[in-house]
Amino acid sequence: MKPLEQVTYALVCPTSMGVRITPMERQCVHTSDLFRMQATSAESNVLSVSAALGLRTKILTKFVEGSPIAQFIQANLRSRGIEYEGATVPQGGAWGYRHQFNIADSGYGLRGPRVWNDRAGEVGCTLSIEEFDLERLFGREGVAILHLSGLVAALSHETGTFCLELARTAKKYGTAISFDLNYRASFWKGREEELRAIFSEIASLADFLIGNEEDFQLALGIRGPEAGGKELASKIESFQEMIERVRAAYPNAHTFATTLRQVKSANEHLWGAVMLSNGTWYTEEPREIPVLDRIGGGDGFVGGMLYAALRGWDPEKWIQFGWASGALTTTLLTDYATPADEEQIWSIYAGNARVKR
Repeated sequence: MKPLEQVTYALVCPTSMGVRITPMERQCVHTSDLFRMQATSAESNVLSVSAALGLRTKILTKFVEGSPIAQFIQANLRSRGIEYEGATVPQGGAWGYRHQFNIADSGYGLRGPRVWNDRAGEVGCTLSIEEFDLERLFGREGVAILHLSGLVAALSHETGTFCLELARTAKKYGTAISFDLNYRASFWKGREEELRAIFSEIASLADFLIGNEEDFQLALGIRGPEAGGKELASKIESFQEMIERVRAAYPNAHTFATTLRQVKSANEHLWGAVMLSNGTWYTEEPREIPVLDRIGGGDGFVGGMLYAALRGWDPEKWIQFGWASGALTTTLLTDYATPADEEQIWSIYAGNARVKR
């Protein structure tokens, strides 16, 4: 990975921005008439940790011309310190392009969260390599880590090609690649052969390979963890065995990670993580965490882990900072973390919720 002093951007990622609307006070979508709207994407969620802590980040995306939703998204990105680059295209009438809507019930107690994605006409589906100067970005400006998500890679044929070309160009210029598989069955339906080839090539180029048991099984065809007891802690060895199989299949990556989650209720989870980096295992045993909204916790983990790696810390701190960044995200109404400083993250890791005056 290139040192930060040698690059313009610490983190860059392609993404399709949209908005998330959530009922107030954790009510159900179908019975609510008052909603909170926020700008969102899984990939910008990852960048948010580094941006909040002073590193320069950028998303590669696309906007709808004249759209108040596009303006809302851009204002939010500026407020988070995330730069953006990409074409602005005409809407093409009322039935033309738009930004995706994500409609979410956060759940409460024994009522689990529900998420409804409304992505018809999504402008991000048309992201194309021809719209960006990759030689400038990776060659002249320089990027430490390119972060790719399986959500974008599987969004459309165009975005799959876009992510693959980004990975190839990043590798050409010595940029490290992070790949969070983020498998979604609805995206893969009828496209399994095409997407398996794209995901496998990106994974073969990746330095950081991240996913849960479903991601590794269904996106890459890796056998998952053996069935075991209900307790999450008892399954850690099986998760490690799965990651060893991933490492054997994709030996060019140096770091493999997965989060561990057991849901006790919508408000209380057991939260842990497992990471293999340069042949050494690091484990965060599952701990109870309070949950205001679970959406984005995994993105927070990845964002914290990559921030720690960018800062040149020892790998032991990568998983610790990632665990705590994910735990922070679940205490927020936004699905991204904007930590006040590193100390806030480390206090969460230490379990120190005392007031700071």
